[in-house]
Amino acid sequence: MFIADETGDYSVIDTGNGDKLENVGGIILQRPDPQVIWERSGKGPWRPHAVYDRSPTGGGSWRFLKKMPDKWAVNIGGLKFIVRPTGFKHIGVFPEQSFNWAYIMRRISEEKRPVKLLNLFAYTGGATVAALMAGASVVHVDAAKSMNDWAKDNVRLNGLENAPVRFIADDCHKFVLREQRRGSVYDAIVMDPPSYGRSAGSIWKIEDALFALVKDCAKLLSGAPLFFIINSYTTGLSDVVTRNMLTLCLNGGTVESDTLVLPQKASRVYLPCGTTARWQA
Repeated sequence: MFIADETGDYSVIDTGNGDKLENVGGIILQRPDPQVIWERSGKGPWRPHAVYDRSPTGGGSWRFLKKMPDKWAVNIGGLKFIVRPTGFKHIGVFPEQSFNWAYIMRRISEEKRPVKLLNLFAYTGGATVAALMAGASVVHVDAAKSMNDWAKDNVRLNGLENAPVRFIADDCHKFVLREQRRGSVYDAIVMDPPSYGRSAGSIWKIEDALFALVKDCAKLLSGAPLFFIINSYTTGLSDVVTRNMLTLCLNGGTVESDTLVLPQKASRVYLPCGTTARWQA
């Protein structure tokens, strides 16, 4: 297991019966999690500020039970993020990724040279903030302009408004192919591909498209690469799958992979939160 246990203002209070109870900077949220198929601990009643209720026809909605802000800031893994409940259950940050942010910051800080990082499917910019904080320059790519705007707010929140970062609203694979034609190179690549998506008239299905993307990204690595990280939240996609892709597409180096987990407070229970495969030179 890759255990994310330095999560600052965030903690998993309890889990069970298909839900997780989280403390997000003092705001208690109850959200569904398909992997929580065990019973609740029975340590006491859950009293969240808000509950996300799934709809039997897909999606869902928030039910607000206590007064709470529309959005607020949290410190996770030493980085600051703006969080808010969205219509798709998410809150704008994945605390388990603090495991990877620590790695990103450490590897970049160890280098005594400029480092350029490409963050694909970059969402609200967790890896972007981590890389900038360590002194790298970043190209942040996400098809959704709203996510890029959120990431810009996170960059500013961390006092990095003058840091070297470009925000690109584009289809990630199309951008990678253009970067190949331009002769661009990167020292590190991070990607968090969705299971399914649409952008710029194209349809993304991870099982059909990911390997080709990883192969094309490998061509963008510089002559002195640091790392290539693939995160996945696709149910049923083993970390061994993404590990194999990195092994097949990259020369030399080492590859490690496992399930990302969050510890449940005062418990021996761990909440699985997707997978990470990581190649390093």
